[in-house]
Amino acid sequence: MTGPLGPVSCECVEGYLFAAPPLELLLFRRPPSRGRIWVPVSGKVEPTDADFLAALRRELLEETGLDRPRCIVPLDWEVTFPVENGETWRLHAYGVEVDRSFRPRLSREHDASEWVTPAEAIARLHYEDNRAAVSRLIERTADRPPRL
Repeated sequence: MTGPLGPVSCECVEGYLFAAPPLELLLFRRPPSRGRIWVPVSGKVEPTDADFLAALRRELLEETGLDRPRCIVPLDWEVTFPVENGETWRLHAYGVEVDRSFRPRLSREHDASEWVTPAEAIARLHYEDNRAAVSRLIERTADRPPRL
């Protein structure tokens, strides 16, 4: 049993890249040195970032080369969790709409990317909070009209 979490020492952002309709997500695989798991784009908020969206845009550019998403959808999803050194970190999740033709330029943080259905994303994602964020993205995009 774990005790209560301490004060948040690090804020992080996650971006779930998607195209719709039909809804598909672009997942990223970490290299063997980082567990070879499937994840969204993610990273720490840096002191130079004006806010969470600025941090997300910086991470998108660094990890995928994406500089102009079609739309960013707040998922209103925050997850606080302990890290190995005993600190408490917090994630802020966003949906990031891109053209289905988008092909990322992978950084050293990932060795592969793949477009998948929501069900495949939920099956592949390693962390429960990632799967829950995808469920939120499904809810948030269900009634959206197609973008032209």
